[in-house]
Amino acid sequence: MKYDNNMTGIISKNDRKEKDTHPDIRGECEIDNKQYRVSGWLTMRKDNSGSFYKLKFTPKEETKPTKEVVKKGSGFDDMKDDIPW
Repeated sequence: MKYDNNMTGIISKNDRKEKDTHPDIRGECEIDNKQYRVSGWLTMRKDNSGSFYKLKFTPKEETKPTKEVVKKGSGFDDMKDDIPW
């Protein structure tokens, strides 16, 4: 019998946190049979009455776009199209 993971997930402390902007907790979940990564940041309520986790869900298939950058003055932006030889 196959276990149905739909609408379930796990989270745990982010042991790889190096900066304040990195999530405090990380994990994964399945929603409507699609896999997601879960990131969470511990946030204090505005009235200081307690804290909560702000969550972000990112599809596992999603990858960060790569940027192709050609800097001015790199030596290629001022080359002429006609080669003298």
